[in-house]
Amino acid sequence: MDIHTADLCDQFESELQICAPMFRSYGGKAAFGGPITTLKLFEDNGLVRKALEQPGNGRVLVIDGGGSMRRALVGDQIALLAATNGWAGIVVYGCIRDSAAIGQMNLGVFALGTHPLKTVKRNEGQTDVVVTFGGVDFVPGQHLYADSDGIILCPRTLI
Repeated sequence: MDIHTADLCDQFESELQICAPMFRSYGGKAAFGGPITTLKLFEDNGLVRKALEQPGNGRVLVIDGGGSMRRALVGDQIALLAATNGWAGIVVYGCIRDSAAIGQMNLGVFALGTHPLKTVKRNEGQTDVVVTFGGVDFVPGQHLYADSDGIILCPRTLI
């Protein structure tokens, strides 16, 4: 999939939500897109692993980690699960770790930053709920497109 968010904005601006420029790309795949699946949790990545163990079918997992900069919600083992199981990418409103290894994987990963500390495992949180950060609503089933210019959302497939 050849994704250029600037071109998509030029063509479909009235249909899009555009996320505030707050993320950094860490994955080996610089551009990615697909239907959204969401998680809402805080400093607990038990549900992240459970989600990414499932077939991704080109989906993007959007994790609302509350913007926490105190623990990493995704590491190399979880990212490898995503890549192996056919996920297009992961967007983390929080931190990741093992960024060098993740940068070698065929997976798009955007996050606020990195942190070496892992999370606790309580398996608490919500799945497939609307999450809001970066000035946009991430709605399960809508489509996300991401590249070096940013993240955009649309209710329908554009590519």
